[in-house]
Amino acid sequence: MENQNVTTAIINISPQTDAAVISLQAEVTSLLKYAESRLIAGDADVKSATEDLSLLAKLKKAVADKRKDWLTPIKEKLDAVDSIFKSLSLPLEQADRITRTKILAYRQEQERKAREAEEINRLRMEAARKEMELKGELTESVNLVEAVPEPPKTVRTDVGNLGTAQIWKFEVVDFALLPNEYKMADEVKIGKVVRATKGSIAIPGVRMWSESTLKISAK
Repeated sequence: MENQNVTTAIINISPQTDAAVISLQAEVTSLLKYAESRLIAGDADVKSATEDLSLLAKLKKAVADKRKDWLTPIKEKLDAVDSIFKSLSLPLEQADRITRTKILAYRQEQERKAREAEEINRLRMEAARKEMELKGELTESVNLVEAVPEPPKTVRTDVGNLGTAQIWKFEVVDFALLPNEYKMADEVKIGKVVRATKGSIAIPGVRMWSESTLKISAK
């Protein structure tokens, strides 16, 4: 039976039909064409270009604001729907993780018991061998412990199968010993130092320089 309590919402998804967006599109196209054909040959041209850069800054903000107007209601609905499905997915992930952890813990314990049983039997057989070499006979029979079978590599059921795989992992224990090809510069940290000190503090292996850029303050 169809759920009668489903909530629906009408969301606009065609900004290309919005009169304000159409107007912005015309302005943007016009400014782009003018920028492509513009020549900067004197101070007067720089002044005119500065005016256009100020207009571009305003248009960028207008476009960003209009984009927000369109996306906000969509994002709000999307977040609401996503939240519901996360409330379903997260417990599933947790149950999956818990189950896998318990299976792995059991397998590791069984493997440990199998290794210990094998080592005990090896030591007892070694002791028996040495006694035979020393006395020519055994004073008592070798009482071996029952071998513990290792868990199967694959488990098959009617609804699914479980397999095992070895995944290699690593951790760096001594960064200084790493070959250079495995070391990576912290560019974010270096950039902060260069900008904060304006290149006054030298960093070995790093070349610093400055480049001119333009800052526009739209009125």
